[in-house]
Amino acid sequence: MADPASYRPAPGEIPDAPGVYRFRDEHGRVVYVGKAKSLRSRLASYFQDVHALHPRTQRMVTTAAAVEWTVVGTEVEALALEYSWIKEFDPRFNVKYRDDKSYPYLAVTLAEEYPRVQVMRGAKRKGTRYFGPYGHAWAIRETVDLLLRVFPVRTCSTGVFKRARQQGRPCLLGYIDKCSAPCVGLISPADHHRLAEDFCDFMSGETARFERRLTQRMKDAAAELDYEQAARLRDDIATLRRATERNALVLRDGTDADLFALAGDELEAAVQVFHVRDGRVRGQRGWVVEKVEDLDDGELVEHLLQQVYGEDAEGSSVPREVLVPVVPPDVARVEDWLSGLRGSRVSVRVAQRGDKRELAETVRRNAEHALVLHRTRRAGDLTTRSQALRELQEALDLPSAPLRIECYDVSHNQGTYQSASMVVFEDGLARKPEYRLFSIRGPHGEGARDDTEAMYEVIARRFRRYLAERSDSGELELGTGTDDDEGQPAGGPVGPDPRDESGRPRRFAYPPNLVVVDGGPPQVAAAARALADLGIDDVALCGLAKRLEEVWVPGDDYPVILQRTSEGLYLLQRVRDEAHRFAIAGHRKRRSKGMTTSVLDDVPGLGPARQKALLRQFGSVKRLRAATVDEIATVPGMGAVTAAAVVAALAGTNPGSSDGVAVGVSRASDDAAGMLDA
Repeated sequence: MADPASYRPAPGEIPDAPGVYRFRDEHGRVVYVGKAKSLRSRLASYFQDVHALHPRTQRMVTTAAAVEWTVVGTEVEALALEYSWIKEFDPRFNVKYRDDKSYPYLAVTLAEEYPRVQVMRGAKRKGTRYFGPYGHAWAIRETVDLLLRVFPVRTCSTGVFKRARQQGRPCLLGYIDKCSAPCVGLISPADHHRLAEDFCDFMSGETARFERRLTQRMKDAAAELDYEQAARLRDDIATLRRATERNALVLRDGTDADLFALAGDELEAAVQVFHVRDGRVRGQRGWVVEKVEDLDDGELVEHLLQQVYGEDAEGSSVPREVLVPVVPPDVARVEDWLSGLRGSRVSVRVAQRGDKRELAETVRRNAEHALVLHRTRRAGDLTTRSQALRELQEALDLPSAPLRIECYDVSHNQGTYQSASMVVFEDGLARKPEYRLFSIRGPHGEGARDDTEAMYEVIARRFRRYLAERSDSGELELGTGTDDDEGQPAGGPVGPDPRDESGRPRRFAYPPNLVVVDGGPPQVAAAARALADLGIDDVALCGLAKRLEEVWVPGDDYPVILQRTSEGLYLLQRVRDEAHRFAIAGHRKRRSKGMTTSVLDDVPGLGPARQKALLRQFGSVKRLRAATVDEIATVPGMGAVTAAAVVAALAGTNPGSSDGVAVGVSRASDDAAGMLDA
């Protein structure tokens, strides 16, 4: 643990201006991001007597080893910069609202030439209109199925659309009038785009306009004695009304608002939000968050609004009103920020009376029920993780709890397609964005001799990258705050972040507290030898043998035996099993790719289309190998130069391979860096 006084900035260095600050640990990783009206007064509060700080703040300042700051012009700019840094660095001591499930949205891809209506989950894409979220995907599909009668927008995938265009025949939806069939030109791109925009307007709450328009068209058709058309329009109006009635009318004045509610205790909080558009509940969403920061309810609400609306660069999801349980500390600044996103005035306030107050109570009850359900499902989870880390610290005689654990496993098929995995657990939870796959090269590029040699290579490559990135980036060498120190000062304005040549953040700049290998004494000895050869002596190492679940430590003749009911053993098993799963997945992917690699793939200028043309002409690679340059040049799309390259490539391959599929070590093993991102 670091002493906050060791990296406290000198008096007068911190400006008395609004800005955003971030704390870094000894390895340069950002552990906390915050904003302040006055950087000087806010940062001074962190460097008082440690025992007077909140326990969570104590843990943060003793984990950090440096503090930096950036001065901005206004507090609204500070709010936006704080959100972007939290998204970029994912600090472990910042509150992060994560959905309790992956909620489905109704999405309309307006950026495409022929917009498509579909169900989408996950990150939002630019140029796509989203509606929801909805509790269930089937609710979206039922609504879309109703509306396609009135708004026959394309719903098919890209593959189906292209196939219908090539065949000149629409799919089934086109024949039953639930698609306008832009694939075969029954509607122009401009008209189809306007149809998609009308669909979006209806979903946004402009239902009365379309009902009036259809009613007028129905009357006109009836006046012209076109009763069949009038009957169809009558049914369309009934369809719109049924789709509208699926969302209960809760507010009579056509309110456009998001209603938030908060329920929690000192450790956790549950958040619920109802999205109300045109007086109707269009969607519901929920989060459960661990309070890793010392924040009151008003500050929690401010962080919540940042993360809910921060990703919406177009401001399409920001309503006119945001009703919250407690107003943020500086509500005017939050309103200015939201107004800038929406492009018009946004009000952030607490519902006081009437229908809005009653609906807010309903949202609050939902939040309370969500918290009870979360506690039931994850009772004692945080305590269990802390206990597991503490047991590992005691069993392995570590100086501190292993907050970051990396586990390695090797997978192969009789020595071929050798792959290794690296999985990362932080605070007892999997951190999947930092998983890595390695392609084992061996000393001669043909793979390792055995598992111990493969384990040595993986550990050596991972920590060689760590040493290289640490030496390349001066910011990772943090000083102690004195003038005699070399490297990065302990405090000051924000400097450049450690990034590689492509501008991306460096991926191996942070060492683990504990390295776990899947195996017994041989694998542990190989990993220990790799660390020793690199001069790394501050990273703990152990191995977990499968047969008796024994924990092996380098240099010990006897294993460390953990009780079968030990939480520490459960954690090691989860880490080991996850590394094993990830290694097998990587190995199968390489093997599948290698088994379908053709000798024609290495011919310069010969793409998939020309390969198909050659095989269609000659039938097999065996016959193609017997062909001359002139015969190959007669294939449509082939020239003399490419034909000569094909003959030269086939002349250098094994004549016994008649199917053109490479057997053995595949081309996939020759990755540029031998390393595949997960």
